[in-house]
Amino acid sequence: MKKTFLLTHPKKDPKRVLESIKSNIKKYIKREKRKELPEGSNFWKIDCKFGNTKENAKEIRFEDIMKNINEASEQNLESFYIELISTPSNMKFKKTTTSEDIKKDENLTQEQ
Repeated sequence: MKKTFLLTHPKKDPKRVLESIKSNIKKYIKREKRKELPEGSNFWKIDCKFGNTKENAKEIRFEDIMKNINEASEQNLESFYIELISTPSNMKFKKTTTSEDIKKDENLTQEQ
């Protein structure tokens, strides 16, 4: 998604416009994450850029999308540009230890 959103509308309340924008972005993210992953990947990484205009857009963290939108609204900007690009990625997970694993280990050490 590469889009410039208008925060003002002559006939709509600015709060409703803001909520509509957030809703559209959340729907897009959910849609992208539902796509089938290519082999060798286990999640979709979403690269984000945000700015007043396309030329001024800077990379931001995925977690900061809504924070930046709220800041743009608080600064009374007329519009903002957001770019969300999803790329397949692979994350290695650490094995977590459960209480059952600990009990098994304790039983093995007691038997020896």
